[in-house]
Amino acid sequence: MENETHKPVQNRSAIRRVYDILAGFHLATATLLLLLVLTWLATLEQIDAGLYPTLTKYFSWKSPWLIPELNGKTVPIILPGGYYVSALLLVNMTLGGIIRIRKGWKQAGNLISHFGIIFMLLGGGVAHHFSERGNMAIYEGEASNVAEDYHEYVVEIAESKEGGAEKIHVIRGRFLEGLTGGKPREFRFGDLPFSLEIDGYLGNCQPESKLINAPRNRELVADGYYLREMESHVETERNVAGVYARVVNADGSKSDPFILWGGQFHPFTVNVDGKNFTIDMRKRLWPMPFEVKLDKFTADFHPGTSRPAKFISDVRRVENGREAEIRIEMNEPMRYEGYTFFQASYGPAGAKPGEDMYSVFEIVKNPADHWPEYSLYVVAFGMLVTFLTKLGGHLGASSRKRKNAA
Repeated sequence: MENETHKPVQNRSAIRRVYDILAGFHLATATLLLLLVLTWLATLEQIDAGLYPTLTKYFSWKSPWLIPELNGKTVPIILPGGYYVSALLLVNMTLGGIIRIRKGWKQAGNLISHFGIIFMLLGGGVAHHFSERGNMAIYEGEASNVAEDYHEYVVEIAESKEGGAEKIHVIRGRFLEGLTGGKPREFRFGDLPFSLEIDGYLGNCQPESKLINAPRNRELVADGYYLREMESHVETERNVAGVYARVVNADGSKSDPFILWGGQFHPFTVNVDGKNFTIDMRKRLWPMPFEVKLDKFTADFHPGTSRPAKFISDVRRVENGREAEIRIEMNEPMRYEGYTFFQASYGPAGAKPGEDMYSVFEIVKNPADHWPEYSLYVVAFGMLVTFLTKLGGHLGASSRKRKNAA
């Protein structure tokens, strides 16, 4: 009975200790220092590895831990991933900076500042999970309102008609990536006379002739070819995905399997009920509510080198008949309607004077694009309230001392 009496007390004590650690100042200091180190190392590593692979390595939810590499050499330390360090800081700020902090008008400024930091961390999480990234290449004098996703491959089905397809059915990448291990999935569309069975998704692959290199892992063979899995690139946007597919007719009969590959030049065509349909695999396209026209592209290089000093794109944003002239540079993006256009690169490589140039923009659609800006305003306001509160208390104390002295 005595042991049973003490168990709840011991449990409460253990929970309290965990709470004190999670809400403590020491944890806040450690997480902030870790984020500083991770940001510094990522900044150095992205010079050789590239921006997106480095961000994925250091700050993705898929990276619970990492080993840094600098100048091609491995640094023999294991560090926690920035995503989970930020999540731990969010918990710490919520418990220690909001729940446990003393409440009262004197602490109002601190509460406001902590809310601002929490808002900033939440903005980073929203951006990480819900933002979209793609690119748009435009030649001088041409315009576009469509971006191509960096990573997501989709399957598109459309009826071939004069003047182009009226409606394109799209199977998103999240429905394809799980189709492995001989477990096909059938996709039905109400206005199509057939359905599509898809299996064998590979994130990076290439078609291989069975006569040249026989399949080793019992891969499905379609018209003498199969998909050979390739090692994933560090720069994941270079991966080319592929799947196997069959047309399933209304009576349940199936066509022979065929390959859909992200690098193919022409779509697969099929005739059903006297109508021609195209089935293609490509990176997802997402339209924008405005058009961007490239008027002029300029690239300046460091003297005597081929290293670019800066890229400049003079563009016109066209929306509902209205135009706005904008200059996009390497560190000066265009922000509009939740979209951010960064100057990424240009082409063709080694272009001669007078040759047509194109500019490549990285486009980010981020629902939390302005959250960091708003959070800084909140933190600054909280600091101002804290300053005024301290100043008022100091002036009040000084006034009381003078009265007492008098």
